[in-house]
Amino acid sequence: MIKVQHLSKRYGDLVVLKDISTEIKKGEVISIIGPSGTGKSTFLRCLNLLDHPSSSSIHVDGCNILDKKADIAKVRQKMNMVFQSFNLFSHLSVMDNLTLAPMKLLGKTRDDAEKKSLDLLRLVGLAEKANSYPDELSGGQKQRIAIARCLAMDPEVILFDEPTSALDPTMVSEVLSVIRKLAQEGMTMLIVTHEMSFARDVSSRIFYMDQGLIYEEGTPEQIFDAPQKERTRNFIHRIRSCVFEITSPDFDLYALNGEVEAFCDKQFLSRKTRNKVLLVIEELLMIYKPLLETIALELTVAYSEKNETLALVCESGGNQCNPLEGDHLVDDLGVNLIKQFSTDIAYGWDGDKNKITVSMQATRGV
Repeated sequence: MIKVQHLSKRYGDLVVLKDISTEIKKGEVISIIGPSGTGKSTFLRCLNLLDHPSSSSIHVDGCNILDKKADIAKVRQKMNMVFQSFNLFSHLSVMDNLTLAPMKLLGKTRDDAEKKSLDLLRLVGLAEKANSYPDELSGGQKQRIAIARCLAMDPEVILFDEPTSALDPTMVSEVLSVIRKLAQEGMTMLIVTHEMSFARDVSSRIFYMDQGLIYEEGTPEQIFDAPQKERTRNFIHRIRSCVFEITSPDFDLYALNGEVEAFCDKQFLSRKTRNKVLLVIEELLMIYKPLLETIALELTVAYSEKNETLALVCESGGNQCNPLEGDHLVDDLGVNLIKQFSTDIAYGWDGDKNKITVSMQATRGV
């Protein structure tokens, strides 16, 4: 239904989208996830030309919508959009909000437009609000009216730009329920959302956007259970991390400990967890200290909010060898202490670096 080739968008020197190419089939539900500021909303706005791409080829049902002869109004009727801020006309009743565009743009009679609008209001559970005004509605009700107004134009594709981000948590489920119903009925939809469980439940495919492109895509199972790329994994598992470069055996342990403590406090980790982390880091650095005469060490402390786990990752150059088993070890006390506080210790060689990952369970609180 939609074929995008080499889509890019820039504002002056700021590149928002970089060479995006993808295809969307009829009946697919695509959830677009990713950090803020990575071009998700801009991607949607480029698809229905609310923002004009800097370069691209976009075909909808075989028609190049970037052709100068293309009827932009018809493109937007075919590919309608629901915004996070509702965009209802406050001076019009709910019924008038729904009937205005079908009468003006589709040439429907008032009777036909009102009949269709009432059916749509029943679909979203708000038929009793037909004569109300937007100011009399809750946020969730406004968004459901916005969806009904979109459907009144008989679109083939609906673009949702963070449809629940302006809502209180209690109102989110009522809007998502309507979108779920549309998905079950086979409506083609692209949804920018931060509701991960909803995206997993309703989508046929997931686009993870980062750095202005579709960084990784796949089925919900692929993206949420087995993401292949590091940025995707960090986002899905809600991983926060800090990195330390250690290039000398005379490193400042007190400064490093202070930064680790600050990181743990920022994640609201318990004092017990923080003390375990500091102890394990100290033992790791004691083991690496003789090696730091000739190699550099990169230490990453990463916390997964989703799994409530901590990972201490040590990456070092030099010859391939496991630093926790090397000849430089004075005794096994440090290694045994690390094992005592960890749930897993893994060693790997990625071609030019030795990598030790020490996994630990983490708790939040005092």
